[in-house]
Amino acid sequence: MTEELTSYDPAEDLRSDQAITAFMTGAIETSDPVFIAYALDIVARATIANSRLPTPTCN
Repeated sequence: MTEELTSYDPAEDLRSDQAITAFMTGAIETSDPVFIAYALDIVARATIANSRLPTPTCN
């Protein structure tokens, strides 16, 4: 039996400052410079993607 894998981009789930802070805190706690650099790349992509979201308006 073969499992079908789907792609997952963690940047899609980093939609708030709190989520980004928790994500980077976890990365820094690993003390792994390669993983921290990878996490920074993910945060950068999330920040760019979030800046493209429409700003909510109150009517």
